[in-house]
Amino acid sequence: MTSSTPWLASLTGGAGVDAALFDLDGVLTPTAEVHMRAWQSMFTDYFIAHGITPAYTQADYFAHVDGKPRYDGVRSALASRGVTLPEGEPTDPVDAPTVCGLGNAKNALFDALLRRDGVQPYPGSVALLDHLAERGIAMAVVSSSRNAPAVLAAAGLGDRFSVVVDGTVAEREGLRGKPSGETFAYAAQQLGVAVERAAVVEDAVSGVAAGRDGGFGLVVGVDRGAGRDALAANGATVVVDDLAELVDR
Repeated sequence: MTSSTPWLASLTGGAGVDAALFDLDGVLTPTAEVHMRAWQSMFTDYFIAHGITPAYTQADYFAHVDGKPRYDGVRSALASRGVTLPEGEPTDPVDAPTVCGLGNAKNALFDALLRRDGVQPYPGSVALLDHLAERGIAMAVVSSSRNAPAVLAAAGLGDRFSVVVDGTVAEREGLRGKPSGETFAYAAQQLGVAVERAAVVEDAVSGVAAGRDGGFGLVVGVDRGAGRDALAANGATVVVDDLAELVDR
């Protein structure tokens, strides 16, 4: 039987929720930083090589890339500079002059960084996972990344989630990526929980927007750089700097 924590109950008008749906990168693990570095490297090199201005900055990551499926992020960042490329195919090599080629180049950089540096979960996030597990709250990971299973395994979190909805699952099931709420709704369905009884936990503006527009009972924003005001404005019910804050509520 689910036993809601006080903060879940208080933030949802006393009813609480039965499931928590976590984004991965930037919420459970600091891999958002690895993604940011990979995007920065790929776009910086591409923009310089093709004379594209202004230069890619961290602000572009949060505005155009954060939380979105990889090829959507490529498309959005290029569009911000008035650049359009052929779509290509997911099998394109990393040097192909296509959206898929650039996305694959970024992913190769991410894989190399992950292998070199590894990843450790945020201690506060692990504390919240333990807290929710003790209370019988069902949990799932919902990530736009196709790397989610590898990251979960590297972080020692692979056995904590019975449901993982990543980019591969989204493609297989025909689910639209964030800011659509379809991947979160699919995860809730797999857990047997109505969206109104599920909490979304996100660090990206596109992710909290997905939780808001999907009609979820609670949307928790974790400010890892997107900004508290931006997260709140786009749908976060509550914003924290670290998920450990929720354990003590």
